[in-house]
Amino acid sequence: MTLDAELRRDAIALLARREHSRRELARKLAARGYEPTEVDGVLDELCTRGLLSDARMAEVYVAERLQKGFGPLRLRQELHERGVADELVDPLLEQDPQDWLARMAQVSAKKFGAGRPADAKEWTRRARFLQYRGFPPELVARFLRTREDD
Repeated sequence: MTLDAELRRDAIALLARREHSRRELARKLAARGYEPTEVDGVLDELCTRGLLSDARMAEVYVAERLQKGFGPLRLRQELHERGVADELVDPLLEQDPQDWLARMAQVSAKKFGAGRPADAKEWTRRARFLQYRGFPPELVARFLRTREDD
């Protein structure tokens, strides 16, 4: 088997497991000892054939991470680290603030139960958790304020 065929096989095997961004796949193939110029050529071919797509990877990634309760700031950062362009990420994260508040309610209820924070320490603990999950601080504060009014 030629080096080019081996590289192509390894790239396709990685893509068969899950979607990868171009940057992720290039990094993984380089870690296996392939030359960057060879990797670029194979990745160009895979993009042309529709086997590698940053847009498709971003859609799948956002859907999976939203299911797990992550917010827009964290998703944007994680996709940026994976080399996905902002113009692909922006439309995927454009949601009404009410939708994000509903997601926060689900995440908060799963972690803390349905009740509201008992004191300032608990309020801070919940706020820190939701911000770590990637929800914007202003939405977290709004969410926790509305929980206090319940």
